[in-house]
Amino acid sequence: MYVNTLEILEQIKSLNVNETAQLVKQIEATFNVDISTPKFLKIDKRDEDETQPQIQTEFDILLVSVPAEKKIALLKVIRTVTGLGLKEAKDFVEYLPQVVQAGLNQEAAEILKQQLEETGAVVSLM
Repeated sequence: MYVNTLEILEQIKSLNVNETAQLVKQIEATFNVDISTPKFLKIDKRDEDETQPQIQTEFDILLVSVPAEKKIALLKVIRTVTGLGLKEAKDFVEYLPQVVQAGLNQEAAEILKQQLEETGAVVSLM
């Protein structure tokens, strides 16, 4: 650092809070600057997010409902997909909505959704 800069910093250290605040205001007015948090960084980030649409790559399969007469067929699929036992699968189907599987790629999610819908279940991709 230059000697002048070090001298100025030492002088600033000797100022109290009010004097420092006044100095900042005078610097802003004299040099026509705003020393507050740069807002342009936040705006740039927001603009970047808006111009690049987010593409969903992972999907969750949400089992919304199932007709009572189709529960047995659904239990078979749920047991196969989740590896749950009979009692756990039955409890799973009783308390809907439930996420059957999470974090699947689009192709796997569509296949599982189709399997569940074939049993009469109402399924949603999230």
